Amino acid sequence: MTTAREAADESGQRLRPRVLTAPIDVISWHDALDRIDTWSSERQSRTVCLCNVHGVVLHGRDPDFARAVDTADLVLADGAPVAWMMRRQGHPAQRRIAGPDLMAGCAERAAARGTPVFLLGSTPGTLDRLRASLSARWPTLRIAGLASPPFRALSPEEDGALVDQINASGAALVFVGLGCPKQDLWMARHRHRVRAVMVGLGAAFDFHAGNQQRAPVWMQRAGLEWLHRLASEPLRLGPRYIDTNTVFVFGAVVQLLKHTLQHGGR
Repeated sequence: MTTAREAADESGQRLRPRVLTAPIDVISWHDALDRIDTWSSERQSRTVCLCNVHGVVLHGRDPDFARAVDTADLVLADGAPVAWMMRRQGHPAQRRIAGPDLMAGCAERAAARGTPVFLLGSTPGTLDRLRASLSARWPTLRIAGLASPPFRALSPEEDGALVDQINASGAALVFVGLGCPKQDLWMARHRHRVRAVMVGLGAAFDFHAGNQQRAPVWMQRAGLEWLHRLASEPLRLGPRYIDTNTVFVFGAVVQLLKHTLQHGGR
């Protein structure tokens, strides 16, 4: 079988197997970072979405979110079950690319290359802590600006002012932490307006700001980070996990049975 790199390069086109209904890119960790580097160095307006179990299930329920994911320039497997489903469908090298890890990888490269970044989302206090944390870890990282939009729909004037603020900052990379699906919808609406690569990172802001602690490394490697998050926020995440995990497991069983029948057990 081919590796993730080989599979993505064989035809010169994106290879995007579907996990339930959501198309996820077959790509290695380093290739994902390389692609974001290239786009940001050229100041391209691009969108990068991360799909975990919640995102995959939401893709089949919310047409607007589905369009945002379908038209994104890069969709990454942010979730051990999502990456596992891709491996089961013939892409054995595919691994999870988690939001906090992607944010760290992008920040490290941006610091080394002098790429200016913009922080968008969360609360003013979290943004201040996040800026301090990132600057302490990567002193050469150029944080060109930050903005915490209100938790409501922006007026056209407010939205235009936010776009102007981001573009005027000179940022080539925008870390977006508005949560799923809000961040994905925002990025889709602002593609070609924001002159930078927009990366939807969700809870990564809270982890890097120190608001929440990530699961121990052994739990991350075992695909149990979701369990740590559930234990940390049972009231908020419990109902969502019961709903989406049930739908995901059922959909995954059906999809894998179809895959097995179509490919003769391979």
